[in-house]
Amino acid sequence: MSTSLKLKTLSRHFGGLKVLQDVNLEIPQGGVFGLIGPNGAGKTTVFNLITGLLPPTGGSIEFGGHNLVGRKPHEITRLGIGRTFQNIRIFKEMSLLENVMVGLHAQLGYGPLGLLFGSNLFRSEERRARERSRELLSWVKLDHKAFEKADNLSYGDQRKLELARALATNPKLLLLDEPVAGMNSGEKVELMQVIRNISARGYTLFMIEHDMRFVMGLCGDIAVLNFGRIIARGDPDTIRNDPQVIEAYLGREDDTDDAALTPQPMGATA
Repeated sequence: MSTSLKLKTLSRHFGGLKVLQDVNLEIPQGGVFGLIGPNGAGKTTVFNLITGLLPPTGGSIEFGGHNLVGRKPHEITRLGIGRTFQNIRIFKEMSLLENVMVGLHAQLGYGPLGLLFGSNLFRSEERRARERSRELLSWVKLDHKAFEKADNLSYGDQRKLELARALATNPKLLLLDEPVAGMNSGEKVELMQVIRNISARGYTLFMIEHDMRFVMGLCGDIAVLNFGRIIARGDPDTIRNDPQVIEAYLGREDDTDDAALTPQPMGATA
């Protein structure tokens, strides 16, 4: 079964404010998809609707043949949608390994009695969770810090830890909300490589990001949201040359700075 995500005439109003208006968007299975747009365009609202943090005013959200509207966030996670947040949400007093294991515990096979009495199943499942957590930390180049407290990490490494924990929920689709916000150029290059490697493992990634060099260097397919409506969709070259996109981001076309929307090769600073 295809695990594409389909938004059909999706709308969200806050009182008289129409944050999203009849958004139609399909994110295909595989690869890295980008959603860009000016501040206030409605991008994070899209993520909040997909993950059940907000109900839509109208329209539908389908994933893998399931209607997501009306489902609770934990139910949507179980269907295969994981997420990171713009504001980092890690447990700073816990080790990196423990942080990732938190994401795995919903999938473990023992119940409360197994936990209480320390059954063989509990011990084997905990061992499996630790092994999987170490593996996911290796994907984001943090396995050598598995037993350090998360609070000791640099900002960029905290971002990567949150990504590993989101992967622990075993998502088919991973939503990344401004993954490089606050990062320096070196950290952005490192995270770009990490995301490419995750995509190569068969995961579908759907990303919101303001850093155009990062988006253009990573995403093969991009949609542009402005005033709650999709105004363009295409590959990086199509998007950077679209007059509506140029105006939405940079004002009049004759005032644009082309470098802001120029695709960057892998390994280039963002």
